Amino acid sequence: MMIQRTFAAPYLLLAIFALSAILVLPQPASASDDDETVKVVYHADFADPRRFSAMLTSINNMVTYYQNEFIEYDVRIVFVAHGIRFVTDDTLDGTPFAEDAALQERRDNLKGRLSALRDVQEVKLELCDITRAGINLGEDKLYEGVEAVPSGVVQIADLQRQGFAYIKIE
Repeated sequence: MMIQRTFAAPYLLLAIFALSAILVLPQPASASDDDETVKVVYHADFADPRRFSAMLTSINNMVTYYQNEFIEYDVRIVFVAHGIRFVTDDTLDGTPFAEDAALQERRDNLKGRLSALRDVQEVKLELCDITRAGINLGEDKLYEGVEAVPSGVVQIADLQRQGFAYIKIE
């Protein structure tokens, strides 16, 4: 009997080691695992319509890629300060964010592209309510689907803490 234990002990230790190794190896994540969702927040606080157009192109390219690869995503645009110009048809006269000729010329195109990102590709639009309230713009003047958040910069920081990648188009 003593001989059997001597030979069994190394095999038992080997089996325990192998089982331990299997348990600590990375396990494939399930499709419902929240870590599998790509999370990205874009920061729009600028006035330049060309820059906003470039941002919309970047977002469209990103979500199209994710859709083609069957990758779950949560992409958001947080509008702060001058970014408010891109979520309303109001000319914002008398504010620091007033419409200029460049925006007037491109507004319809930008609005259509932004609406398509929201409606077709489920990009979430969030506006800093400090900015909106600071210029007394009614919520009814915002495009459909724009959600007010108490503070745009706080929202961005909170999203980053939740694992969102931060992108700002220069």
